[in-house]
Amino acid sequence: MDRLKLLEEFGFKKEVTEIIPGEHGPTGFPAPKKSYTLFLESSELALEAPYYWILDTLKMSFPIVEKLEDSFAASEYSAFFGGAQQKLGAQQDKISQYLAATGKMIKELFQMVRELRIIDERLKYYDGAENELKRDIDQREKGSEITLKGMFVDLVQGGGKSAASVYGMSRELEFVTLPDLFFDAPVFKNQRELENHVKNLGKDFNQNVLRVLIRHLTQFKQWKEQTAKEHRSRQRFMLSYLLQHFEIIKMYINWIRPYLRQASKLTLKQTSMQSPDLVGAFEGSMIDVELLARQRMEAGNSGANGCVLITFQFRTRPDLKVYNEYQRGAVHVGRMQFDLRVYGWTDKEVEKYKQLKIKEMFELMGDVSKSVETAMSSLGQELDLYLEKARQMAEGKKEAQPEPTAKPTLMSRLFGDFYTPRQQKEMAKSLSAREIKKQDAELNEKMGGLVDKAKAAGWATFNNFKKSNGMVTW
Repeated sequence: MDRLKLLEEFGFKKEVTEIIPGEHGPTGFPAPKKSYTLFLESSELALEAPYYWILDTLKMSFPIVEKLEDSFAASEYSAFFGGAQQKLGAQQDKISQYLAATGKMIKELFQMVRELRIIDERLKYYDGAENELKRDIDQREKGSEITLKGMFVDLVQGGGKSAASVYGMSRELEFVTLPDLFFDAPVFKNQRELENHVKNLGKDFNQNVLRVLIRHLTQFKQWKEQTAKEHRSRQRFMLSYLLQHFEIIKMYINWIRPYLRQASKLTLKQTSMQSPDLVGAFEGSMIDVELLARQRMEAGNSGANGCVLITFQFRTRPDLKVYNEYQRGAVHVGRMQFDLRVYGWTDKEVEKYKQLKIKEMFELMGDVSKSVETAMSSLGQELDLYLEKARQMAEGKKEAQPEPTAKPTLMSRLFGDFYTPRQQKEMAKSLSAREIKKQDAELNEKMGGLVDKAKAAGWATFNNFKKSNGMVTW
């Protein structure tokens, strides 16, 4: 996505100006209140000096100065290229190690969520059967109990292949009625209810069948009680382990982030690498720096900002200078383009422009952490649900619900938050309209004063810089 599409996405009006004589076009920046452009080229002047002159001048007029971009590109045969790639390789090695460990743990996270999902499914059957114990024995539903009995016969007794199972005895020993009696038995609260149920069947069925039935029902009852405890204990353990696992993944991601930032800064800007101003065989580099200097005032519920956006484009020839016998450093010598734009932005617009710069940087240089976040989000809401259960279990208590301060009306009880009394609604509407009008007037008044100050400071910076460098001024 190019810069013009990003401006449209974030709702900024595009700046259109004369790029080449007689031709107007978009510059890729929001439309400013005032703008100034200056070019400085010298074969001897170090370009660090003009940058710091402008920065120190802005700090005297604006309390907030933020750096939004600091990107670098060097020709392939430049000494800077080799040094940058060597440092970048070391950062990438660290990133790959942490990402490999993080990827392995995320894979395990999928397995843990799947196991918790299976445990939840089983516990629903146990809870459903346990809830039926509150009713009389003749009124208890059998759906959950029949499902658990099917699991018991298949997993514990071996199904129809085992001669000792309910189905096996029905086939091998001709206890034809045994499966029906076993599955039709209701949920039992204790062993006494089980014995009484079988005793009541004595007048209609053979005693041999009933003795076998008691054995199978008793075995199933003990299995159900023990496995219910095991599943709940396993659920508590898995929730604790899941929370610990998730916190370790967050720790790894926090460790990765500094290396990602450093790697993004060491990554050469591709748009500059493709520029005709940078030739591979030449000893050259290109630097892009963008600063946002602003003065802020409270206005209503928001804030008004008089902003000066400064962009530097350096096309330089690095020159290694020896300062003493042991130290030497590079001095950037060449051409500088300096653009100064004045804006009047609210706090929301300032944040939108910062987000635009972040998105542009990620699209140009790549955001490795995005793939990790995508993998985590693919688990869906179940991960959040299990993590919340684990945190509540670790705290040992649930958050207390606030008590209602007033007695709710019938309409509010029926519709809850969707209902607002008519008098309250009309009062809020009238107050809202007056308050919004007052806040807009306050914002416009303060914004106008801040923009005028920003224009004066921008013009002073631009004009004084020209004077300090012996340029024509008026």
